[in-house]
Amino acid sequence: MTRADVAAGTESTPVDATPEATAGSATDASNGTAEQRRYAWLVLSVTSLGMVLTGLNGSMLNVALPRVVAHFSAGPFAANWLLLSFMLVSTVMIVVFGRLADIFGRREMYLFGFAVFTAASFLAGLSPDVWVLIGLRAVQATGAAMILANSSALITAAFPPGLLAQGMGIYMATISIASLIGPSLGGALVAAAGWQWVFWFNVPVGVVATAWGVVTLRRVPPGPREKVDVPGNLLVFLLLGGLLLALSEGGTLGWTAPAVVVGGLAFVLLLPPFLWWERRTDHPVVDLSLFKDRYFTLASLAAFFQTLARFSVVLIFALLFQSLYGDDPFAAGLKVMPVPLGMLIASPLTGYLGRSYDQRRVSTWGSVVTTGGLVVLLLSLRASPSYVVIALGLLLSGLGTGIFLTANTTAIMSRAPADRLGIVNGVRLMVQNCGIVIGTALVLALITSPLDSSARGNVYAGDVAHLSARHTDQLVTGYRWALAVMVLAAIVGGFASHGDSDNRLRRLVRRHGPAVTPHAADAVTVTHVEGG
Repeated sequence: MTRADVAAGTESTPVDATPEATAGSATDASNGTAEQRRYAWLVLSVTSLGMVLTGLNGSMLNVALPRVVAHFSAGPFAANWLLLSFMLVSTVMIVVFGRLADIFGRREMYLFGFAVFTAASFLAGLSPDVWVLIGLRAVQATGAAMILANSSALITAAFPPGLLAQGMGIYMATISIASLIGPSLGGALVAAAGWQWVFWFNVPVGVVATAWGVVTLRRVPPGPREKVDVPGNLLVFLLLGGLLLALSEGGTLGWTAPAVVVGGLAFVLLLPPFLWWERRTDHPVVDLSLFKDRYFTLASLAAFFQTLARFSVVLIFALLFQSLYGDDPFAAGLKVMPVPLGMLIASPLTGYLGRSYDQRRVSTWGSVVTTGGLVVLLLSLRASPSYVVIALGLLLSGLGTGIFLTANTTAIMSRAPADRLGIVNGVRLMVQNCGIVIGTALVLALITSPLDSSARGNVYAGDVAHLSARHTDQLVTGYRWALAVMVLAAIVGGFASHGDSDNRLRRLVRRHGPAVTPHAADAVTVTHVEGG
């Protein structure tokens, strides 16, 4: 049975089937049957709703953050963790739910994630203080992890190999749509109705998405039951939490402060036992054997550095427009729209390019474009910059992100065995999310580190009136430091993406032959190659 057959709940056509039985139902093997294609597009509609839901949540809060911080009179530490709590929990739990979905069923896990996310969003708008809101953000992240851990796996299982790049490109475009709508929508909701509606807006979308998923998604038999790696989960949570604590508070408290030192030591001391345990346990939370495949390792490394480089662009420029230039949330949301607009343009086009070019080559092109955009942003930063130049840099960053993310995701997922889609996707997302959480904590620390401690809270609250000329110069310096680090990360990611050429695929074709379709030069058509 093929992956598409498993997803559709049907069996492959027997070899000795009569022409009458197969007439009108079969096409070439790479594009599947009409029924498989119809179900694949229905699955895409469900997963796209999930991506819109989770994407709107993040992009709206990025713009609304100053208003939320001001409402609760939150300090820099709490402001950081309004973002980092969601990122940390979702990063750890994505791999957990990727494994559990392979055991208990992707459909059930996916739909339960919708329910958890929707309920947490409703309660978040009722939060009496900032720490309750931070806790509910962690619950939101749990639901989001269930959704994200299964989305790409559902698509990969449903789509015939010849259409997978196209389907993945459209799926990635929904991220762009959410990112495109989110900043301006978040700014408008905050201005018109209050910060609570940044969370309450998720409720009707979540209800519709859950109902559509119940009607559309077919049940898939669960896989063999395996134990959950509880020690591994705990270790990765503690070591990542320690690293985030050190990065987020280093710029505020000083890099020798006790909390920063303890967080850094927790990461350094817990990483070796985590790796030791994951190599020896029968059911690791992170299957380190995946990294024996050079193709997977380089693609994951590229994703980590590219995510570290690009993810914070919307967040830091939304903060910049409010804290440095005095824009309201709606105006700031409009000004960062070139990023999601670039993603919206690039993602579906990349899906079509993936049918003619090697995915690793396409992802390298995306890395180059992203790096160029970040360089433009770095060179444009000054106390009174030209918005036209900033918009150009934001647009290039968005274009590069759309190209890279679509090609990189397709390259990794297309090579995963059907019974390992959940864990492969979970590890992929965990690596990517590590780039998000580390990058966000690092750039926020770099931005505020040149400022006096008394002025750091004003940045998060968007309080431009209390920033003196000296503080303005310090803030520009902090932004330059952050963007310089992002440029460096993008360059490293580009080298990693380019590090595994088409020759690798040609060797796989010669070695494994029938496991690869005739379009073997395209990574998306590699359906299953054992042993890497």
